[in-house]
Amino acid sequence: MKCHEVDYEILGHDMQIVEVELDPGETVIAEAGAMNYMEEGITFEAKMGDGSTGDEGLFGKLMSAGKRALTGESLFLTHFTNTGSGKKRVSFAAPYPGKIIPFDMAKFGGELLCQKDAFLAAALGTEVGIAFTKRLGTGFFGGEGFILQRLRGDGMAFVHACGTVIEKNLNNDVLRVDTGCLVAFTSGIDYNIERAGSLKSMFFGGEGLFLATLSGTGTVLLQSLPFSRMADRILAHAPSGGGGSKGEGSLLGRLGGMLDGD
Repeated sequence: MKCHEVDYEILGHDMQIVEVELDPGETVIAEAGAMNYMEEGITFEAKMGDGSTGDEGLFGKLMSAGKRALTGESLFLTHFTNTGSGKKRVSFAAPYPGKIIPFDMAKFGGELLCQKDAFLAAALGTEVGIAFTKRLGTGFFGGEGFILQRLRGDGMAFVHACGTVIEKNLNNDVLRVDTGCLVAFTSGIDYNIERAGSLKSMFFGGEGLFLATLSGTGTVLLQSLPFSRMADRILAHAPSGGGGSKGEGSLLGRLGGMLDGD
């Protein structure tokens, strides 16, 4: 095994955490700020690199940090190591409601492509990099832009998604999805963008101007509620600058505000 062999347990339902069990000397890497709790004996250190290639040197660390900056993530990954004498546990939580999906990378060909903010944690030895989409149109119109996260390794990796997660197994098939609903796919899947039907459907159908087309053989993970869509709905119903409230029932909402002194 190139990667450390870690055990884990997923806890919760809609606001999940993943609890990783480390043997003495084992390490798990995670996004900065993802740690929820850790037992005595676990030490942590923020590093620029993912540690997949040993001592990367200053130039290698700067390159790794630059790649992470392109994905909009923190320049640092946090390395959690069991320096104690027995098994110890450390847990990580997703930043928004949804699901945490465990991947045994060895069973998925050692490579996984995912949306830019999907990576949560992985066993030490997992390479966390970036992948550029091949087509200009895909870069401009596919909700993920030119850049996807690429995970490589043969150990456990954990990604998170918003809402319910759906797994689709393609066998030389074609699947069309909303660009924001795509979470991850294996390396045997070809990713492209196509126009969403006629001009009338594009502008008035409510499904967006473009759809992601996934074809080939492999596994695709989809999320039922993209975080950007949820955030848009929250902002649309947030109080205006004047501090007023938009109740679900307009009249009752105003009446309630009057009784509360608003």
